[in-house]
Amino acid sequence: MADTTAAAVAWLRTPEAVRERCHAIFAAGEQGRLGHFALRLDRLPDLARLVAGVIRDNYPSLAIPYHSRWRHFAVGGRDRWAGLRQRLAGASADEIARVRFDLAVTSVLLDAGAGAAWRYREPASGETFARSEGLAVASFDLFVAGAFSSVPGEPLRADADGLARFSPEKLVAGFQVSDGNPLVGVAGRAAILRNLGSALKREPDLFGRPPRIGNLFDHLARLEPLRAADILAAVLRGFAPIWPGRITLGGENLGDVWRHPAAGGSGASAGLVPFHKLSQWLSYSLIEPLEDAGHPVADVGALTGLPEYRNGGLFIDGGVLLPKHAAVLAGSHAVDSEIVVEWRALTVALLDRIAAPINQELGRDLSLPKILEGGTWNAGRRLARERRADGAPPIAVDSDGTVF
Repeated sequence: MADTTAAAVAWLRTPEAVRERCHAIFAAGEQGRLGHFALRLDRLPDLARLVAGVIRDNYPSLAIPYHSRWRHFAVGGRDRWAGLRQRLAGASADEIARVRFDLAVTSVLLDAGAGAAWRYREPASGETFARSEGLAVASFDLFVAGAFSSVPGEPLRADADGLARFSPEKLVAGFQVSDGNPLVGVAGRAAILRNLGSALKREPDLFGRPPRIGNLFDHLARLEPLRAADILAAVLRGFAPIWPGRITLGGENLGDVWRHPAAGGSGASAGLVPFHKLSQWLSYSLIEPLEDAGHPVADVGALTGLPEYRNGGLFIDGGVLLPKHAAVLAGSHAVDSEIVVEWRALTVALLDRIAAPINQELGRDLSLPKILEGGTWNAGRRLARERRADGAPPIAVDSDGTVF
């Protein structure tokens, strides 16, 4: 029984499991068996044309980078990483990659939805940013200030001891949070980073001694061939203990895994739907540091689309997902509610479905992470702004700062 449970946990931590369970829920939707959403797949071609147009607007040459945190560090036409890179003159390619891992991981784990009201005024430029871009710039500034380092004179690192000391007060100060500038999930975000400090110490073969996030680069760089799924596997293994209040199986924290009656399956994993949104977003964000350091990553398209509110909102605002009852769009829903789990699962499956017609419109064969970066996320944001004055997603989700 223990071996069966361990096998179920291992399987739930794969992109194949994400796709299988999400497509099972999608199949139930095609049969009209879901409780909260109906599918209008006849509207998918029109939505694909809209997304293709957004891609052309954003990247006229169709030279599209991966969907990753690095795009947000260049918001406002200022490449912050390039400026920081100059401070690392003389460092080895491997050490630069470790710094990039330190930065990307801490930034992504602090990027779980800001709420509509929060803003960050960047001291260096005087510009103000909101939502994901604001979270990126704020977390970048925290990193540069040494908020995650325990080594005097070496601010550009994130190690176990430095993370263990990270407090909600530091986050409030660094992210300029106040009664007039509220950020959702402050305590949850800070707890994630403190939990990460403990997690690094549990896995010395991943994070080295003394434990540091950046040492994960060395572990991955030794893998030949290195596949995108290997990055996700290491992230899910190394960071498993950090997630609060999640479903456990055989004593293992499953993270971004939830229940839905249409998920199917058998045995210990029956009814469970894995998403691993932040972990996959993080895995996408680690590809560039690896490749820039000379370690190409294969099978990037094996990872799935990200089930978050911009991609999910695209399909609701684009008329492909139709709420079956008024409660879907009314009030606010818990992350583990059947409505939210259903919405997220359908989003993953629909991102797989829309990729082919988008490529047909563009006359290209773009991988899914490039379609995410070039179009679906931005198209979702564009439709949200057209339909709602505050640009909020169509469904409100109660966030603790650790999922979206």
